[in-house]
Amino acid sequence: MKPLAVNCGTSKGIGFALSNWLLEEGWIVCGFSRNETRIDHPQFYHFILDVSDEIKVVQMIASLRKDFGHIDALLNNAGIESMNHITITPKESLKNIFQTNVFGSFLLLREVFSLMISQKHCRIINFSSITNPLNQKGVATYASSKVAVESLTQIATKELGYYNITVNAIGPAPVQTNLIKKAPKFKIDSLLGRQAIKRLGTFEDIKNAVSFFLRPQSHFITSQILYLGGVH
Repeated sequence: MKPLAVNCGTSKGIGFALSNWLLEEGWIVCGFSRNETRIDHPQFYHFILDVSDEIKVVQMIASLRKDFGHIDALLNNAGIESMNHITITPKESLKNIFQTNVFGSFLLLREVFSLMISQKHCRIINFSSITNPLNQKGVATYASSKVAVESLTQIATKELGYYNITVNAIGPAPVQTNLIKKAPKFKIDSLLGRQAIKRLGTFEDIKNAVSFFLRPQSHFITSQILYLGGVH
């Protein structure tokens, strides 16, 4: 039986890259995004939905239950960002970020659980950000949402560990995706300047971290927040 991974945001960016890599590694991938995807592969199944839409998320997992009966990994990487000073950030921006980054992560984690409990060793990988430990100006809303994701990660570890489900999180350095495309260069440079390795992250860096958490030998590694690039 081939392993199945649920992966977020598969129309572009990190989600797109991770889906292609998992397919190359022999996984079945259930991906979703708010738009169509360019991935065309016999083991790839795509849903169009918003991760914060509870009804659609429940329906997607119900469909996977009917068609496959199991989920082996969740790559919980859907995310949106806003880089504004606190005093000019509208409530709607805060609401949108938390709906996607926090509510979406929570809903997926909650729903995949029922299809993981029958497996021997399952993996949930949430996505945080290096903006948390850096306490960078201008990212209060985004960083706050990722703090919530980290707390969700570490509490879920305690609640799901009995079922041999590991829950970890990756905090990538800035990667050249649409998430940061509109960010002012000086803000990105400021983030990179506080990393130990002063460069943008790559999809290969993220795939390496995901691969580490997914491999069978990592069944005893859980509740970890892995920041990439080194922060200080």
